[in-house]
Amino acid sequence: MLLNGVIISVLTALVALVYSLITSSVIKRIPLYNPTVTRISGYIADGAHAFLTREYRAVGFIVPVVALLLFFFNHGTLKLQSISFLLGVVLSASAGWFGTSIAVKANARTAEAAQRGVLPALRIAFSSGSVMGMTVVGLVLLGIGGMLGLLLLMPNAEGMLAGTILPIISGFSLGASMMALFARVGGGIYTKAADVGADLVGKVEVGIPEDDHRNPAVIADNVGDNVGDVAGMGADLFESYAGSIIGCMVLGIAVSAPLEMQLRLAILPLIAAGSGVIASLIGTLFVHLSRAKHPQRALNAGSIGAAVIAIVLLLPVIRVTVGDGRFLIGVQDAGWLGVYFACITGLVAGTAIGLITEYYTGSDTPPVRKIAKSCITGSATTIISGLGVGMSSTVFPILVIGFAIGLANRLAGLYGIGIAGLGMLLTLGIQLSVDAYGPIADNAGGLAEMSEMEPEVRKVTDSLDAVGNTTAAIGKGFAIGSALLTSLVLIVAFLGAAGLSFETMNLANPSVLIGLFIGAMIPFFFSSLAMDAIYKAAFTMIEEVRRQFRTKPGILEGTEEPDYRSCVDISTRTALKSMILPGVTAIMAPILTGIIGGPAVLTGLLVGATVSGGLLAIFMSNAGGAWDNAKKLIESRSVDGKGSSAHHAAVVGDTVGDPFKDTAGPSLNILIKLMAVISLVLAPFLRTIWS
Repeated sequence: MLLNGVIISVLTALVALVYSLITSSVIKRIPLYNPTVTRISGYIADGAHAFLTREYRAVGFIVPVVALLLFFFNHGTLKLQSISFLLGVVLSASAGWFGTSIAVKANARTAEAAQRGVLPALRIAFSSGSVMGMTVVGLVLLGIGGMLGLLLLMPNAEGMLAGTILPIISGFSLGASMMALFARVGGGIYTKAADVGADLVGKVEVGIPEDDHRNPAVIADNVGDNVGDVAGMGADLFESYAGSIIGCMVLGIAVSAPLEMQLRLAILPLIAAGSGVIASLIGTLFVHLSRAKHPQRALNAGSIGAAVIAIVLLLPVIRVTVGDGRFLIGVQDAGWLGVYFACITGLVAGTAIGLITEYYTGSDTPPVRKIAKSCITGSATTIISGLGVGMSSTVFPILVIGFAIGLANRLAGLYGIGIAGLGMLLTLGIQLSVDAYGPIADNAGGLAEMSEMEPEVRKVTDSLDAVGNTTAAIGKGFAIGSALLTSLVLIVAFLGAAGLSFETMNLANPSVLIGLFIGAMIPFFFSSLAMDAIYKAAFTMIEEVRRQFRTKPGILEGTEEPDYRSCVDISTRTALKSMILPGVTAIMAPILTGIIGGPAVLTGLLVGATVSGGLLAIFMSNAGGAWDNAKKLIESRSVDGKGSSAHHAAVVGDTVGDPFKDTAGPSLNILIKLMAVISLVLAPFLRTIWS
């Protein structure tokens, strides 16, 4: 059964990767006719690749140190955990590099396709986004399945699954989480520094459009969309996907059941994920075949279609894999049907969170219209109303997650919660495709503006971009929901690996309360580091843009070209320097807490960080998304639109919301999972200290 599961996961991974290669080849062969578009897109591609190269080099100084520590602190076969860790880092970085490479090529082709209408532009943007989506799921399944297949060749492999093989594979999740944190924080700081400079000086002070080629920060802004929203989000969901699969496998081998049943439950996450890949691939066809004139309907057809297909495919997959065996959940027992409905619970919960997020951040929804109305009375009311929308948007997603946890636990115990977390990401291939579509559409609009294409082209790209803001917010909603469930699964897996009972989490224990308070504080401290980095970078960027406008008056007259390179360099240097401290904070917090505070404090820390981090992430992401679309709603008006006082207030709100939704908020997903997976990986070492 184990080998069959490995074969299925590897084969589906190869199918996804072949799809990515073929689709990327098709996109590359689409000719470009506008020389200005070609030239500017070349600047963006060079900037994106230069930043990723320098970012990976910076991370390269930290990764070997962690790998060596894993090698020397482990004993025997567990030393292979360091190899697994390196594989997670390399595959995550590879997914980000490949996805970004295709995105920067698709930006220009989407802009030119917009001359022919919405559907041609939509299909190119979505196709390039699907390359990112399928690459991520393909590399995760190939990495985990390939490692598991090799480790199963060892003598007595089945008996070593819980004590050796799964701890080794958990190193893959650690590598993916570490790469995701630096990619998300570094890319987020980069893009928001440029975005703030482009918005506040270009749009508010001198009154030129956001993507006007006369703005010195415009290239850095468009580069940032790729390294932050494509590579960053890809790395984020790469580690969520890997963490949910591995955490669920750990819970499967820990259930109260005969060994045969444990093995079936342990391999099920890989096989179920493979069925999700097939469903996602079919879902992409629905987008391409859709004749809906509104982009959101075409994208929804793919997402909903993939979810329905996944529900159908899961029934025989879980029935055959789990079989007729039973396993204990408290005083009751569960079987394949309970596992199936627990997985569906996660899938439905993820969809519900996406719809709730769409309501709060959509391009013309009541919360967004409320913020747009508040812009009439100035920046202060814009900020107040946006904060209120963000805070209220936490209510229903948390209730949905709580309901999903309770129902999944009733259906299949802790394993049910794990499989629900995986269910939420089951169709990640198409979810990430839709999410990556957003920055590609945004950059296409930027290229249309910079290349001075016809106004009708910009209207097409604006319609795509407005939908892209919503899809990006929905993607963040999925990421946050899955992060909370994945983190919970990893915490439970950590307790088992460290040999701790659930009594360790007793709230009557002062040590647990201490950990809860410290853990609840960490997301706020982490966010402050990210926001402070953006402030410093934006300050430098604003000064540079003002300097260029002041010393080169020909820029605004169109007779001189701005120095784009200096702005790109400011974003790059600041992002690389500023991402280190947040990363070190996330890595060291659970290690020092475990060594100094002990098991109760560490357990409380993980729970506290998960709860406060989840709420803060929802609040920041939705507030930022609502501010952004409120600005776009005002810009779409023929009266009191661009250039009005309401528009200036909306730009200020959007500028505040940008670091919320694209840096600090999304990074919290990774923070809480990274802390949990570090605790899981170090459980054998900590267990030795505590004994």
